[in-house]
Amino acid sequence: MNESIEFLHAFLKNPAKVGSIAPSSPDLARKMLEGIKPSEDKIVLELGVGTGAITKFIEQIVPDDRSYLGIELDGGLVKHLRRHYPDLRIVRGNAQEAVEIHRRSGLGKVGTIICCLPFVSLPNEVGEKILQQVAMFMDHGCTFRTFQYAHGYYFPSAIKLREFMRDRYGRSKRSQLIVNNIPPAYVLTWRSDQPK
Repeated sequence: MNESIEFLHAFLKNPAKVGSIAPSSPDLARKMLEGIKPSEDKIVLELGVGTGAITKFIEQIVPDDRSYLGIELDGGLVKHLRRHYPDLRIVRGNAQEAVEIHRRSGLGKVGTIICCLPFVSLPNEVGEKILQQVAMFMDHGCTFRTFQYAHGYYFPSAIKLREFMRDRYGRSKRSQLIVNNIPPAYVLTWRSDQPK
């Protein structure tokens, strides 16, 4: 099935968990991965893999099957992903349990979190639990990168995510608006060692 159709099907089935009607554009994917060099001791952890719009670009920079872990909640999408990315470790699971899922994987330290979760449409308590998981990885030294759509940038849940991260890791490094995406989006990056 075409990636856009697969994504739209997942969105219609569960819009609160998918959060968009179209997969991320190549421009957004490239910006999300800018400067990232995965390895066995600095793996990429992708939260909310979706249809793999960013994963297909991650696949190009991952040197081996021990340098990446993807977590996706939707079982149908996981089957789709495993067919298209058989060399990547993609598990069905909940980002609220990311630390335990990573521990069970036996993979090395997380160097970068690529987060594609729709915080704007997630219930507050779910978003808070996921951010607590992110904080546990950040406390061990990693980079957190996510995107926020321009139209939702000032929604309370989007602001809450930025405040949570800013209070712990300083202001984000924000990209220019990526207009070649539906909808346009900013990429936000925090590093655990950046000045607050």
